[in-house]
Amino acid sequence: MVKVSDSSPLDKVRVKGGDFYAGGKKLWINGTNTPWNSWNDFGGSYDEKWWDEHFALLHAHGINAVRIWISCDGTVGINIDDNGLVTGVTDKYWSDLDSLFSLAQKHRLYIMATTMSFDHCKYAHGRYKSWRNMIKSEKAVDSYIENYLLPLVERYKGNTALWSIDLCNEPDWINENKECGEIPWDLLTRLFAKSTAAIHKTSDILVTVGIAVIKNNKYVNDGSMLAALNDRAACLDFYSPHHYPWMIPHFGIPFYTTPEKYGVEPGKPVVIAECPPLGTPGRSLTEDYVSAFENGWHGIMPWTSNGVDTCGSLEDMKETLKLMLENHRDVILP
Repeated sequence: MVKVSDSSPLDKVRVKGGDFYAGGKKLWINGTNTPWNSWNDFGGSYDEKWWDEHFALLHAHGINAVRIWISCDGTVGINIDDNGLVTGVTDKYWSDLDSLFSLAQKHRLYIMATTMSFDHCKYAHGRYKSWRNMIKSEKAVDSYIENYLLPLVERYKGNTALWSIDLCNEPDWINENKECGEIPWDLLTRLFAKSTAAIHKTSDILVTVGIAVIKNNKYVNDGSMLAALNDRAACLDFYSPHHYPWMIPHFGIPFYTTPEKYGVEPGKPVVIAECPPLGTPGRSLTEDYVSAFENGWHGIMPWTSNGVDTCGSLEDMKETLKLMLENHRDVILP
């Protein structure tokens, strides 16, 4: 078990030579997903005590990074009109995030903040048309960046716990699923390129996109982002594809090959930002981690620590996390 023993701020995470570094030392993301405690926590029913206790538990088991959906479906916290124009956020949204990032520093956890999901565009809630309209309109995209993303960046760019911004959870389904609008990739890539460039010109926060299916990572690689916006600042800092067993017949298993052979453009760090804590069918989670580490993946973040669905929870990860910490403490807690 790990104890919090350092009250100094976390070292800033940077990318150098295709690796993550923190305080001049290589960093391997021994992470997890804690996407929400209650859906739409921030600006909604945020429970500081729960997050404080859960962060303490994650740190105690050697987890160094957490992916959190700071907007689950866009119905709470962010002010958006029917045309997709974003005017700002609520005071409670900011106060809840202030608490979250303070707790992250307290428990020495790096946060990947996911700012949007395919859920924003899903028929299941009353604001889906607004979010679809935002993506389709360049004017609305600009309002989203200027009145949400950049204020977010300005407010937290000095907090080194904000390791990265994940611009969208599984945008694949916004493109492929009728219930999410079937919005063309060129419009999604435009949103991501403009957002990435704006963040990079305002801060040194790292930027990624949580692609669901590896074949779609091409829509956020350097070539696609530069085609959408001819500006090197529009390129992502690292890639963060997801993996689940249903993908194996189509794309194989990422842990047992290199990122490049799996289909990721070389030259940047690559984190498996979602995968089941139960491990690959027929293999253990520990085997997955050991092989991924040896094959040059830069981290793993199982879905989820708090068992929000049937994929598993922290209980399923404990032995693997213990082994990784014993063997690689120098790059997990540098």
